Amino acid sequence: MLFNSVDFAVFLPIVFILYWFVFSKKAVQQNAVILIASYVFYGFWDWRFLILILFSSIVDFLIGKKLGEISNVSKRKLLITISIVINLGLLGFFKYYNFFLDSFTAAFTFFGSSISADRLNIILPVGISFYTFQTLSYSIDVYRKKLEPTPNFLAFSSFVSFFPQLVAGPIERATNLLPQFYKKRIFSYDKAVSGVQLIVWGFFKKIVIADNASIIVNGIFNNYENQSFESLLIGAFLFSFQIYGDFSGYSDIAIGTARLFNIDLMTNFKFPYLSKNIGEFWKRWHISLSTWFRDYVYIPLGGSKGTLLKSIRNVGVVFIVSGFWHGANWTFIFWGFMHAVLYIPLFIAIKKRKTEVKKSNAIVNGFKIVSTFILVMFSWIVFRSLTITDAFNYISRIITFSTGGDFYASTSKYLIITGITFCSIFFLIATEFYNDKKGRVETYFNSYFLILLCLLTAFLGAIKNHADFIYFQF
Repeated sequence: MLFNSVDFAVFLPIVFILYWFVFSKKAVQQNAVILIASYVFYGFWDWRFLILILFSSIVDFLIGKKLGEISNVSKRKLLITISIVINLGLLGFFKYYNFFLDSFTAAFTFFGSSISADRLNIILPVGISFYTFQTLSYSIDVYRKKLEPTPNFLAFSSFVSFFPQLVAGPIERATNLLPQFYKKRIFSYDKAVSGVQLIVWGFFKKIVIADNASIIVNGIFNNYENQSFESLLIGAFLFSFQIYGDFSGYSDIAIGTARLFNIDLMTNFKFPYLSKNIGEFWKRWHISLSTWFRDYVYIPLGGSKGTLLKSIRNVGVVFIVSGFWHGANWTFIFWGFMHAVLYIPLFIAIKKRKTEVKKSNAIVNGFKIVSTFILVMFSWIVFRSLTITDAFNYISRIITFSTGGDFYASTSKYLIITGITFCSIFFLIATEFYNDKKGRVETYFNSYFLILLCLLTAFLGAIKNHADFIYFQF
């Protein structure tokens, strides 16, 4: 079920009424409503994959319970290994089987041999990368004794499948979300209002910016060989805001929807395109994923402890694994590698304490923000391209000032859409800049601003050309 669908517009009020007015007396009733609603929400895509969610829930619930009963080190290691193998095994099969198969056969072809291998027609379960990491983190935290195992399967299942963030995050930690299902929730008017505000802001970013941008971006990237360098720059710029509007918009809608049920989710984006360097960008972009890799990959590898070379290795591993998490394509791996290359010099400078923390004037800060955005924008070209060759060719046409067509201005319709998108992006940047200066981590709204957003979304949104959320594929 899509947030930007009629189905969800009917679904949400029904769940809200059942949750607060029919089954609100006890936490167990509220959790039951959440669990059933979450399974209905996910089942709208393909009910068969509900078995996977249920299976993951049962496995990690039982392993967590067993970890709480056993003190023997070897047996505890065996249990957590089972959890890791099962969770990553399912993720690897559904998401990466054909990728590894194709890479394996291509390697043999490269060395002059040929082998035949049949690809499987595997359907990727929506959101499997998200809920797999969520259940896995629970087992790891219990294993590390940072969290007590829960005896409440209903609460645990609600934590795993909570519908607002089930398919595209934020990737929640059990330490934050699970305890909220232990107690009865009481309706909070203020929290509900802030939730509605975030939902509206998320829809603006998704429908007005991301969906409009996708029309121009698809036209340019699908025919980049015949586009001028100006058109290619516009395509890269618009995709940068398409993926941001799409993904952060989803996070805003998810966080806002959760607040309607008096449940708090973690902040996933903090105005990332206002970052002054790549390190700051990754503290503001997809925070739930970057902190997950920090806690469960980077630190176990040794983190920044040990020699500089080992620390650099750990950083590189995290970025490359992060890229691979996004999809079964070499473009995602190379995208992760690019960010590692961009981040490591800053990391070395910080580790050697060659950087000084000092305030810069507005001009210097502006230059840093623009420079960081340009680096990120060019990395998005690799992310969006079908192959690494396509990405290099796309970038090559930009830096050689190639001539060609201008898809964005090829018809009056596309020119108007481009104009609407650019104006909306300017509005977004101005709003985020203002709120960032105020020290806020999310956009603040008053009633007039909310009305304006509703009008802009209604009149400027790509309602008839709405697209799926990009991160559903991951």
